[in-house]
Amino acid sequence: MAKKRRPQTKAAAPRAGSDAPIPVVGAREPCPCGSGRRYKACHGREAAHAVAELVQRPFEGLPGEADWVALRELVPAATVELTLKDGLPEGVPSVTLATVLPMAWPALRRDNGAVLLGLQNDTASGDLSRDLADTLRRALTAEPGTPVAAGRAAADGPRLQDLLDPQGAFEPAVHTGFEFWIENAENATGEVAASLERANAAAIPTVRLAGPDAAYWCETPEKNHLRWVMTHPEEQLLDALARLHAAGATSLGEGTRLVGSFRAHGLTVPVWDLPSGMRAEDVEKPAKEFAERLAGALADTAPLSADERRARSGLTSRQVTLN
Repeated sequence: MAKKRRPQTKAAAPRAGSDAPIPVVGAREPCPCGSGRRYKACHGREAAHAVAELVQRPFEGLPGEADWVALRELVPAATVELTLKDGLPEGVPSVTLATVLPMAWPALRRDNGAVLLGLQNDTASGDLSRDLADTLRRALTAEPGTPVAAGRAAADGPRLQDLLDPQGAFEPAVHTGFEFWIENAENATGEVAASLERANAAAIPTVRLAGPDAAYWCETPEKNHLRWVMTHPEEQLLDALARLHAAGATSLGEGTRLVGSFRAHGLTVPVWDLPSGMRAEDVEKPAKEFAERLAGALADTAPLSADERRARSGLTSRQVTLN
């Protein structure tokens, strides 16, 4: 038996076909345009498509773009103090970016009014910058002492580039655990304490190198790694890496090997395997020397030789795209 159609009520919001902006609502709610369809099947689909068409590099133009990518994809526990373009609102003593927050909250407003913004969360659209900006705006006006729930950003809403000071510093602090979640973490109880314990147990030891930008050493049971987020144009960078690889100049020392790279948020991330005994401080000098060799290779515009083309093919065949 066919379902009876529900009578459509006249929408107070803009009519279908009008030029007035359509408000953003929940995906399963009736579209405010008055079409009678759910938002996700009507103007929500158009909004999602428009967002998906934005630039592939969501953090482009922000200070520390490569570190934004690293903290989103590579680093378990880190924080960064953010500087807002218009200054801190009254009652908000600080805004801190955090890789992960307890219970995977998108953001948290502490009892003292400080804001923590989570970076490693699922987002509702294809524009991570816009989604994070929407969460940040809601966190700035949330009640102190409350988490901020996930939400849907307006397709024309501001992005991080609109909210953050383009001249502000971006200096990640990498932590060994997630005690930064709460004040007096040793006194945590209940779900937060359990979440903290699980997160600390799963965190891979990670260190940001002091010399090169966005180069992160990490320790795993069998071997260590260096993962280095680079902002050079991908084709130019791969050519340079191929030149160095063909010349045997990609090593960071005995037992190290450039094993490939992956793409993340529009940037290329070369990855080296390191011996298990090679600590972060041991990589500093070799990484600095490699950066100098890479600068020379990037400046070389001559066509690749046959050996260099083979090296490039090997590098690209092992390349993985994370997003």
